[in-house]
Amino acid sequence: MAGACLTRPAFAADELPPGQKAPNDIPGSEALDRLMAGNARYVVNTTEHRDFSARRLAQAKAQYPIAAVLGCSDSRVSPELCFDQGPGDVFVVRVAGNVADNDGLASLEYAVAYLGVPLVMVLGHTACGAVGAAVKAATQQAQFPGHLPGLIKSILPAVEAAKGQGPDLLDAAIVTNARLTAAEVGGASPIIGAAIAAGKVKLATGIYELGSGKVTLV
Repeated sequence: MAGACLTRPAFAADELPPGQKAPNDIPGSEALDRLMAGNARYVVNTTEHRDFSARRLAQAKAQYPIAAVLGCSDSRVSPELCFDQGPGDVFVVRVAGNVADNDGLASLEYAVAYLGVPLVMVLGHTACGAVGAAVKAATQQAQFPGHLPGLIKSILPAVEAAKGQGPDLLDAAIVTNARLTAAEVGGASPIIGAAIAAGKVKLATGIYELGSGKVTLV
C-alpha cells in the first residue's frame, strides 16, 4: 500500500499537463540546500521580498511544498520564517518537543504520499521547554499536570540516551531528541521509510539556535 501511495499525484492540486513536472519534483538534497540558503539569509536579515497577494491567488488550487518540517510549537521558532520560505513552500507539523505522535506521523505521510515533498526534516531548538521538563522529570522527579506527563514520557528516552554526552544535559538531550525523532519518523512509517529507501525523500535533522536564528544540521 505504501508503494502505491508514493505513485499518486499531489492531492488537492490541479492536474498537471502531460509531461510537466511538479514544481517540487526535485532531489531532496536540492530542497535542503534551498532551506539552508534561506536560513543563511534569515540570520543576516536579508530575507527575500515576496508579493503575498499574488502568490495566494496562484496557489489557491495547488500546493507543491519542497519540504515537510516537524518542529516544536515554541512561538519563537517558525520554520517558514527561519528558512525564509513563502506560503506553499513548507508543510509544517508542530508539537511541543518536536515529538512524532501518531497524528504528526500521519501528517508527514500525507506530505510525502500526496504532496510529493522530497525532504522531511525534524527541527529541534535550543532551550526547548518541553525537553527541559523531561530533564527535570528524569533528574529531579518533577511532576507536571494535565496531559504533560504523556508528552514528557515521549522525550524521556532522549534524556536517558543523552546522559554523559556532554557537560550540559539539556543541550545534549535536545540534539538527541531530534535525532531519535528523525529515526522514528523514518522507521515507524512504512510510507516515509519506503520513500527514503527508494531515494524519493531525504531525511534531515536540524537544531535552531534561538539567539542567532541559525539552523545547524546534526
